Amino acid sequence: MNNILSEIIGTMILVFLGNGVVANVVLSKTKGNDKSRGWLMITLGWALAVFMSSLVSYPYSGAHLNPSVTISLALVGKFQWNLVPSYIISQFIGSILGAIMVWVLYRDHFLETDSQKCKLSVFSTIPAISNFFYNLLSECLTSFIFIFLILLLTDESVSIYHTNPDLVWYLKSFSSSIIIFGIGLSLGGPTGYAINPARDLGSRIVYSLISINDKVKSSNWNYAIIPILGAIFGSILASIFYLLLS
Repeated sequence: MNNILSEIIGTMILVFLGNGVVANVVLSKTKGNDKSRGWLMITLGWALAVFMSSLVSYPYSGAHLNPSVTISLALVGKFQWNLVPSYIISQFIGSILGAIMVWVLYRDHFLETDSQKCKLSVFSTIPAISNFFYNLLSECLTSFIFIFLILLLTDESVSIYHTNPDLVWYLKSFSSSIIIFGIGLSLGGPTGYAINPARDLGSRIVYSLISINDKVKSSNWNYAIIPILGAIFGSILASIFYLLLS
C-alpha cells in the first residue's frame, strides 16, 4: 500500500469512527444515545479512532491523517515539501469517504432526529458560544498543543524508540490517541476541538451535498474558516516553538 492510498484509507477510518461515535451519541433512537455521558463517549471514541487509523496507516505513510500534521512536519524538516500537496488531498478524500459512510450507516437515525444542530454536529464542529476571535483562539491553542506534542513524539532522539524498534509503531499510535483524549477532555469545550482541517471541512462538504431532512441549509459555512485557520496558525506556532527548543 503506497503513501497516498494509506492516507486516504487512514483518514477514512478516522472520520468514519470519529464522526460515527458522534452520530451514535447525538442522533435519536441509537443504542448509544446518551446526553448525560455524551462528551466522555465522544472524546474516548475519537481517541480510539486516532489509535486504530494510525495503526493501519503508520507503516506506510507515517499516519499523518491531518493537514496540520503534514504541514508542521514539513516546516521542521521532517517531511518533504513536494509530498505535502498529495498528502493533504488524500486526507480530504479520506475524510469525505468516511463522512459518506457515516451518513449511510446512520441514515434512518438522521430521519428520526429533529434537531438540526445534532445532525450538523455529526459532520462538523460547532462552537458552544459563537465568538469569532475566541473560537479562533481556541482552535489555535488546541492545535498548538496537539502539534507540539506530536513533534516531540516524532523526535527520534527519544531513547525509548531505540530500545525496541518493533514497538515504535504501537507506541506512537497509542501516544497520539492519548493526546487527543486529553485535549478533548481539557480543551474541547469551547469549539469541539476540530484540530484537523480535513476532518471538519471534508465532512462539512458532505453534509452540504447529501439529502438529510430538515438540515441546516447554510451548513454553517460562516464558521468553517475557523477550524482551518486555527489549525494552520496553531501548527505554525508549534513548529516555531519546537525549532526554538531544538
